[in-house]
Amino acid sequence: MFIIFNQQEQLVPIYVWLPSEEHLDETCLGQALNLSNLPFAFKHIALMPDTHTGYGMPIGGVMASSEAIIPNAVGVDIGCGMGFIHTNVPASLLREVNTPNGNLAQYLVGQIMRDVPQGFDHHRQRQQSTFLDQYPVDKLYRYGNKNLPELDEAYRQIGTLGGGNHFIELQEDEAGMLGIMVHTGSRNLGFKVANYFNRLAKERNKQMGSPVPPQYDLAYLPLDTEEAQGYIGWMNFALEFARQNRQMIMERVRRSVFAGLQRFAGVKHIEVLMEVNAHHNYAALEEHFGKQVWVHRKGAIRAAKGELAIIPGAMGSYSYIVEGLGNPDSFHSASHGAGRVMGRKEAVRQFSLDEVLADFKEKDIVLGKRRRGDTAEEYYKAYKDIDEVMEDQMDLVKPVLKLLTVAVVKG
Repeated sequence: MFIIFNQQEQLVPIYVWLPSEEHLDETCLGQALNLSNLPFAFKHIALMPDTHTGYGMPIGGVMASSEAIIPNAVGVDIGCGMGFIHTNVPASLLREVNTPNGNLAQYLVGQIMRDVPQGFDHHRQRQQSTFLDQYPVDKLYRYGNKNLPELDEAYRQIGTLGGGNHFIELQEDEAGMLGIMVHTGSRNLGFKVANYFNRLAKERNKQMGSPVPPQYDLAYLPLDTEEAQGYIGWMNFALEFARQNRQMIMERVRRSVFAGLQRFAGVKHIEVLMEVNAHHNYAALEEHFGKQVWVHRKGAIRAAKGELAIIPGAMGSYSYIVEGLGNPDSFHSASHGAGRVMGRKEAVRQFSLDEVLADFKEKDIVLGKRRRGDTAEEYYKAYKDIDEVMEDQMDLVKPVLKLLTVAVVKG
C-alpha cells in the first residue's frame, strides 16, 4: 500500500493497495483525485488492488462521509454482489459421470440455463416472493403519485441473472470439493433507483451552487435532506432485492445440481459446509476512526475482522473465499474481484471467440452462454491476475478457499 497526498492539490490523502503509482491508470487516478477534493470526504480515500476507471468514482473505490451520500459512488447496479455455497461433494464427479446430455457438468449447465433467465430475459410469470409481498414500499420516498420503480417488473426480475460480468459457476476447491458461486445484483430495479437519484442530486447541486464541479460526476445529497433519506430508503430496498435475487438463484441452482448428483452419480448425502451472500456495490452507516460515517463501496467488499467474503476471479480463472482482517485504513474493505485491464470492446478486439473456446476446452471448462459473440468481454485475460490482486491485499483479507472454474453460465 502507498499514499498519494499533495497538500496543494488534495483535501485528503488517497491510500492505494497497489505496488506503486505506475500500476494506477491515469483516468482512474484522476477520478480518485476528484474524490480526494470533495469537501465532505472523511479521513482519506481508499483504492483496492482491483481498482480501475468507473463512472465518477473508480471501481474498487471506498469513500466515507458523515455529511453527504453520493448515488454515483454506489453505482447503477445497487447491491451487485456474490453468493456462494461449499459442499462435501467431489467436483470430479461433474467431469467423470456421464448423462444422456454429455457429462454431468454439461447436463447441469443446460439445466441451470433453463431454470435461471440470463441476459435481458425475465420470468414470463410473476415469481412468488415473500420479501416483495411484505416490504413496506409504501413508506419509502415518493414523487408525484407513484413509487419510483415498477414493482410488477421486480416480481418478474427476481431470480434472474442479467448479463455483463454476472455469472453462475460450478467450482472446485484445492481439496477437490464442489462449490457453487452466483454473481448478480438488483437488475433494472437498482438501475432505476440509481439513475433517478443521481439526476435528482445533479438538480439539487445546481440549485444550491454545489462546490463539487459537475464534470466530477459526483453529485451528492446532504444527509439532512429528505432526498438523501429517500435515496437511502430506496437503496436499502434495492440491496435487499439483490440479496434475495442471489438467494433465489442459488436455491434453484442448488436444487438442480443436487438432483443431478443424486440421479446420475448416486450421491445420497450432500452437505452444505459454508454459505456466504454479500454485496460489493453499496453504502452503509458504520463506525470508523471513532465516528459514524456512510461508507460508499463501489466495487469493494466489506472485510471486517473475522467476516467471510467472496473475491471472484474472471471467467476461467480462480476465485477466493476470504476472511476479513478488519484493516482500519481500508475502512474494513477489500477488492471485489480481479479488476479489468481493458474495456469490453477492446477485449473482443484482442481475443477471438475461437481462442476463448479453445482455452476453455483445454482447461476442461464447460461454458453455458446463448449469445456467444461477446464471450471475450469477460475472458480472464481481460482482467488482472487474481493472484497478484490477492498478494496486494494480504493486510486486508486472509484466503480461506481457492476455487477453480469447472463450469460457468453467462448472460
